[in-house]
Amino acid sequence: MKKKIISLIIMAAVILSLVACGKKSEPEPETASAPEIIPVVEEKVFPDWNPDAKALQFLIEYVEDVTNDSSVNYIPVEDRLAVFDLDGTLYAELCPTYLEYYMLAWRILKDSSYFPDAQQLAFGQELRESVLRNSFSVDFPLRQAYAQARAYAGMTLTEFADWTREILLRDVDGFVGMTYGEAFYLPMLEVIKYLQDNGFEIYVISEGDRFICRTLLEGYVDIPSENIIGMDVAVEASGQNGADGLDYVFQADDQLIRTDRLQIKTMKMNKVAQIARDIGRQPVLSFGNSSGDVSMHMYTISNNPYRSAAFMLLADDEERDYGKAYQSNALRRDWEARDFHVISMQRDFRTIYGDHVKKTGSFRWEEELRDDR
Repeated sequence: MKKKIISLIIMAAVILSLVACGKKSEPEPETASAPEIIPVVEEKVFPDWNPDAKALQFLIEYVEDVTNDSSVNYIPVEDRLAVFDLDGTLYAELCPTYLEYYMLAWRILKDSSYFPDAQQLAFGQELRESVLRNSFSVDFPLRQAYAQARAYAGMTLTEFADWTREILLRDVDGFVGMTYGEAFYLPMLEVIKYLQDNGFEIYVISEGDRFICRTLLEGYVDIPSENIIGMDVAVEASGQNGADGLDYVFQADDQLIRTDRLQIKTMKMNKVAQIARDIGRQPVLSFGNSSGDVSMHMYTISNNPYRSAAFMLLADDEERDYGKAYQSNALRRDWEARDFHVISMQRDFRTIYGDHVKKTGSFRWEEELRDDR
C-alpha cells in the first residue's frame, strides 16, 4: 500500500512537471517610456518662426520651467536677465557689411562736412576695398574703432544722433523694401517680446558704438537706453577743451561732445567686462552669432546658480539673405560642442525681414562710395 501511494505521488509530480513545461511563459510587461513633451509654439506669439524649430521649442520649455514658481529651476523676476548681441543676432550685418562700417566709409569718403587727413582717407579706402573683397586684416576691428573715434570727434551727442538717423533713412544695400532703420530680424524681435512678457530684463551688448546702437534701437525695440551697451569713446563738455574732468565744471551753455579717445572695443572678453561694469549681475540667457560672442555665452552658462542657456544664430540663408551656408556645418558642430543652442535662419525663420523685403543679389557699395575727394 505504501509503495502504491509513493508511486501515485511520483506520477502526479511528473504530470505537473509536464504541464508546467508545456505552458508558455507570459512576457513581463514592458515599461513604457515617457513621451517627449514638445512645447507648443503659439503662432500669435511667434508668427515669423517655423513651429518645428528645435531651438525655439527649447527656449519655450526653458521659460515655462524657470518662471514656474513650483519648479526647482524657478528664477526670481529680478534675476531674469537676458543679453543679446546686435549685429548678426538682431540686426542685418551682411548688406554687404556692418551698418557701422558703412557709416564710417560714408563719413570718410563722401561726407562734405568732414575733412579727413591722409591717414583717415587711406583707412576709408582700405575699408571700402576690404568690404569688396570680403577680406579684413586680423587687427582691422580695432583699427576701425580708432578711426571711428576720430571721424566723429567734436560732434555733440545730439548732432551725432541726427547724423545717424539720416543714414538710417536710406535704403539698405542689397535689398529692396526696407531702410537701414528697419533691417531687424523679425523672429528675434519676437523672442525679445516673449522674454519681456515673461519678466525678463533685456540688455543689448554690442561690438558697435553705444550711441549708434541707442539711436538705431530707439522707437523700434522696447529696450531702455541704459540697457544698451557698446563700444565707448570718451565724452566731454564742449567747453572742456581737454581739461581733466576732475578740474572742469560743466557750464549752463555746455553740450556733451564725442572725443577721439577710444575707451573700449566691446567684443570677445570685453563684452563680459562691460556686463560686469554696466549690469553687475550674471545673465541667465545669452544670444549671439559669432566668435565675438563666445565669451559672453560662456560667462552666462558657467557656474551659474540658475538654469541658464546660450543661443547662436547661424547665418545660413542664401536665398533671402547673404548667408554663408558653406560655413554652417562647421560652426554648428563647434557651437553645439559648447552646449550652445543653434538657430538656423534658413530652417527656423518663416521670414527674416518680412515678406515684402527682397534680396537683390547685388550691391551699390563700390559705386556709392567711390573716392571722389
